[in-house]
Amino acid sequence: MDELIDGFSEPCGQCSAVDWGVSDGGHFFCKNCHNVIEKTREVVDSTALYCKYSRISQVKKPKRKRSEDEREWMVCEGFQFILKLQAKALVSLGVCMKFETEVLWNFWKKYLQNTRQAFTENAVYTPRFTVYMKPKSEPESDTQSEMSFHSSAVSSETEMTASGDTTDVQSSLCSEAYQHTFTLMNMPRTLALCYLALLWVREAITLADLLRLVSERRVPYLDIQEAFPEEMRLFGKDVHIFRVWHLPSYSTVHREAFNLAQLMQLPSFPTVSQDCLLHPLPLSVRYLLDANLPDALHIWVHKVIRGAAMDDESYLTFDPKRESPGLLRYDIQAAAVIIVAMKLLFKLDDHVEWKLSKEAAKKKKTIFRLKAWFEIVQPVLEKARQNEEHEEALRRWKPTNPFITSLQQKSLVLKKRRVADYLEQRFHKLTDSAPEQLPSTTNPYSSFRFSWGKEEGSDGPSMHNKRLDCTFKKNGVKYLANRKYWHPELRLCLKKSCGNHFSEMEPWLPKMYVWVLDLFSFILGVRQAEVYQEVLNVERRFLSRSHQSKIEWTYCSLTKKKAKKSKTATPVAKEKIADTTDRV
Repeated sequence: MDELIDGFSEPCGQCSAVDWGVSDGGHFFCKNCHNVIEKTREVVDSTALYCKYSRISQVKKPKRKRSEDEREWMVCEGFQFILKLQAKALVSLGVCMKFETEVLWNFWKKYLQNTRQAFTENAVYTPRFTVYMKPKSEPESDTQSEMSFHSSAVSSETEMTASGDTTDVQSSLCSEAYQHTFTLMNMPRTLALCYLALLWVREAITLADLLRLVSERRVPYLDIQEAFPEEMRLFGKDVHIFRVWHLPSYSTVHREAFNLAQLMQLPSFPTVSQDCLLHPLPLSVRYLLDANLPDALHIWVHKVIRGAAMDDESYLTFDPKRESPGLLRYDIQAAAVIIVAMKLLFKLDDHVEWKLSKEAAKKKKTIFRLKAWFEIVQPVLEKARQNEEHEEALRRWKPTNPFITSLQQKSLVLKKRRVADYLEQRFHKLTDSAPEQLPSTTNPYSSFRFSWGKEEGSDGPSMHNKRLDCTFKKNGVKYLANRKYWHPELRLCLKKSCGNHFSEMEPWLPKMYVWVLDLFSFILGVRQAEVYQEVLNVERRFLSRSHQSKIEWTYCSLTKKKAKKSKTATPVAKEKIADTTDRV
């Protein structure tokens, strides 16, 4: 460092300290206050005729030549290292070892072969990045041995450019060509590949659970460059391939999983039978417990599943080679079945559910009342949402080791990082407090969002043992206390020409129904529109198979009342909601 400073002993203009350092970009900065000054250095100028020395404002480093301790890595090898980290994290959470050693590795090999990146004689063009390896005299570290995880599988016959070069032209060409290639790997597709492997081994981790593990930093995805070994340096515009700006949505990962399954030409997945935790029967029990709903409601959930023929193994099993394959959203579908069962019993139209609650209040205390359930769950839901927002605010989205995309911006990026760390340390020192730990990283993982019961630390009293009183007898026949079932328009829209209509329908939907959608969307960590769309899918199957001959199409009374208040309502909007009369 003294050789780089070259005897520079002027005091700093900000703090008057004489403690200088030289950044990688060649700029002088004060180690005490992080003030950056203009670097000047006297060098011999052989081209000058009238002066012996010339002063220049910046010293340019010569173009670095690749040494013997360096090698180039393909981008797919970087994703291979990421998949290895994600698989180890899931195994540490309880996933079987078969997931990592057999299924995920075989899927990765099949993906590389089908995309002609490896295991093929005619490999496609794949960008690379430079890795700075340790000298041979030093012992090989554990992280470096993990980097070589099946690295021999990658073909290296074709000569390719490195993103570690000082020139950005080749790097930008590589990154742009990579990002516009549909078949090549990206960060959301790593989660999609893990989800397919979880589905193959029939693990109880759903896609919503996987995304929640990612958001809680239990599965490596955000700031992935910090998990890379120190010998692996990413530079240039190719770092955008590994950079994560935000968490992927449920629909994005689900779509990528479906596309990868077809790209890899996978066979039919293992059967989703009733003993599998992805089956709607056991999965709905889990969400009933999480939503603090009575266990007796599961009987009606079972009736809806059988009426909609959703317990058929051929319907539940994913087969990419089927004529019209479809990857079910098992978790959202289970929540949708519960909502349909609640609409059957309580209607959820802002009128009938409160009327039934008043009648149930006159009877025994062991009877489930929807009003009491709402009064218990509503404040807990709001508190949980506030805690989630507070935890998101505490998360550090800026990485500790930022990506360097350009030599011109390197010194500026590093200075911002140093200043941010310095201010954070000073703030905690002034407030005399340690950095607050995130509950999601300190607490043990639980698949439940809420905890109900009388135990210490529970969110509220449990209603699991409450009885349902939603039927009455007449002439020896049981009838539902709610005689009508309403639903929005079930007509299917053309694909790719019409999106989700939840935003258009929300003003016309009952407030209680929208709140129930919001509750399950928070439990699953998805948007309300996705739960709403899955409820429509369940209603189409249930009504078309069980009650098609008995359906009476009428206008909903709720829509009529709202239409009187709004004179600007269009006739198309009034026809969005219909009533269906049925007998149990």
